[in-house]
Amino acid sequence: MGWLADETGLDKCAANFVPLTPLSHLRRAARVYPNHEALVYGDIRLTYRQYHDRISRAASALTDLGLQSGDVVATLLPNIPAQAEAHFAIPATGAILNTINIRLDVDTVAYIFGHGGAKFVLVDTAFLPLAEAAVDAMEGDGPTIIEVADPQAGHPASGRHLEYEDMLAKGDPAFDWVMPQDEWESIALNYTSGTTGRPKGVVYHHRGAYLQTMGMVISWQMVLHPRYLAIVPLFHCNGWCHTWMMPVIGGTVVCLRDVTAQAIYHAVSVEKVSHFGGAPIVLNMIVNAPEQDRLPFDHRVSVLTAGAPPAPAILKKIEACGFDVM
Repeated sequence: MGWLADETGLDKCAANFVPLTPLSHLRRAARVYPNHEALVYGDIRLTYRQYHDRISRAASALTDLGLQSGDVVATLLPNIPAQAEAHFAIPATGAILNTINIRLDVDTVAYIFGHGGAKFVLVDTAFLPLAEAAVDAMEGDGPTIIEVADPQAGHPASGRHLEYEDMLAKGDPAFDWVMPQDEWESIALNYTSGTTGRPKGVVYHHRGAYLQTMGMVISWQMVLHPRYLAIVPLFHCNGWCHTWMMPVIGGTVVCLRDVTAQAIYHAVSVEKVSHFGGAPIVLNMIVNAPEQDRLPFDHRVSVLTAGAPPAPAILKKIEACGFDVM
């Protein structure tokens, strides 16, 4: 091993070693880019200072509700601001995030609630029937539901549960985040879907999530202040860790609730989106969009795709539309 003959005074300490975690990206961004736009969703526009404050409020409020380090908090959310905020707020309490596929059936969601041991679940109003039925189907107590209304998408609060914004209003923006003492601590619990048998649990640790964010910056050849369109569902491998990555480079997350060609072209043209990820089906959607769904734009857009390889014909067509695929 490459140790000096005398390592006296060179032990790990707070001055020379900090556990790796993507939480550190946002803490830094709030200081370095406080007034830069961090998140956009329709009429909602948050600077990094505001984004950090809301996340701190969420962490504080969840702690006040009884959330403890090591607990699990699930989400049943599309790519809306609360889902992005949950990726930081829940780990900032020392708890573990469990994003659940909103397309699953009641029985499968009930199984994941039980197997993962969720204490709370953040639920978009549109998916309350799914969450409520899943809790009812469980043996014993299920997670406490916190409703996330989305009025601008036509989903006002039902009034049946504590609502997310009301919860945030009770939180403390100066909440002291619970940072990991060991980078091997769990940050997220994910479950497979579409496989045989019951869903299988997969755990991310803080170190792995951090390294993925740094590696993606390099491999995607990113520079400061990209504008990233959240197409990859955050319940799918935590959106490939892109939401955790954006604060590294002061990027802006543009949330997208419903993925349509019209919405993508609007985001690229109006919000000046420079990057997004998506499965090959998204590429097909873009190149086959009717003319009335397309809007002009004057910049190249970098697209990361994964899964089945896109057909060469699709790659040729989409590059001609202004999108560079890797």
